[in-house]
Amino acid sequence: MKSPRTLRTAAAAALVVALTAAAPAVAQSQSAQSQSQSAQSQVLQEAPAAAGVVLPRPTGAFPTGRETLHLVDRSRADLWVPERRRELMVDMYYPARSSAGAPAPYADPREARLLLEGVPDSHADALAELTATRTHSVAGARPQRGKHPLVVLSPGFGGPRYTLTTLAEDLASRGYVVAVVDHAHESLGTVFPGGRVLTCVACEKAETLEDMRKATVQRGQDIAFLLDRLTGPRPAWRHAAVIDRKRIGAAGHSLGGASAASAMARDPRVRAGINMDGSFGDPVPADGLDGRPFMMLGTHSSVHLPDGQDPTWSEAWRNLDGWKRWLSVEGTDHLTFSDIPVLFDQLGIPYDSETQPTIRPERAVELVRVYVAAFFDLHLRGLPQPLLDGPSPTTPEVHFNAPAD
Repeated sequence: MKSPRTLRTAAAAALVVALTAAAPAVAQSQSAQSQSQSAQSQVLQEAPAAAGVVLPRPTGAFPTGRETLHLVDRSRADLWVPERRRELMVDMYYPARSSAGAPAPYADPREARLLLEGVPDSHADALAELTATRTHSVAGARPQRGKHPLVVLSPGFGGPRYTLTTLAEDLASRGYVVAVVDHAHESLGTVFPGGRVLTCVACEKAETLEDMRKATVQRGQDIAFLLDRLTGPRPAWRHAAVIDRKRIGAAGHSLGGASAASAMARDPRVRAGINMDGSFGDPVPADGLDGRPFMMLGTHSSVHLPDGQDPTWSEAWRNLDGWKRWLSVEGTDHLTFSDIPVLFDQLGIPYDSETQPTIRPERAVELVRVYVAAFFDLHLRGLPQPLLDGPSPTTPEVHFNAPAD
């Protein structure tokens, strides 16, 4: 297994966190939004015109909106840069009243450049194409009235928050408020207010299982802090009144999925969680999660099948004490639970991975969306979901694993 210093040189590999016994090395305000958009517009003017990646359209009934928050937790030092307070950049996706308006950009050009610099076979036009990519969400749109469940999404190790856009937009189109988090110093590149571009210090410093345990705990704390700022008496988001504080879930990819479980272990506000192919760096407590539901959604491979190479999944399964599912998706690899395969497919970039996925990127997006939505519809909305009862002929790629506890 390569060290984190080697992993950081390839964007695909930098997103992977493989915490297995066999491989111990591991790979505030609305003004912040306007500052970021202003800097972004300046860089966009310098970029050549290009056709962007076409992201899969959301499948729900609502148009979607997006706003961006910058949050600083002044009570905590950053694990990777201790002289700094812990910072987050958060994209808020939500059901909107109208689809009129300009679509929000997918990635800041500076962030896109840093992602592609690490890709060995990236071509000259890829940056312009990724920079030209637009979401299906209207920047600053007015939200739908009423109260909506909140889902927090956390990306993989090294992954910018925009790599979970296709899932975030789909949930928002189904009536969820979705907060997608960039954790400072843990992505290949994230633009912060004042023109600061923070890179992956964690990719340099994380070398042991204990480092990744601390990283997982820190992300769980990030989620708790975010909930404080979204649901507290003086919320950071101007539309926070549309959030239903009693219906909150968390999910994520890789390290982000592990952080969902870590947050649930310490914060009873998180009522349901999903780990998408991430090792449980912070183990599920032996006495469970107070009966709250949790779903493990991963690859159908030797890593995340029962008694597989990653022992944390079997341990988590034994400790989960509420409604639970262990699903594996045939034909996927680690990164197909993010936007990366869609991006690389349309940008014409070879998929740099030891295991090549056989599932088409659009089908992978479809399956992730439908099972994640079914889970949260069941547990945050109380809507029956036969899809989660067992194998379905409409989704033959999805396997239900039921090892003995």
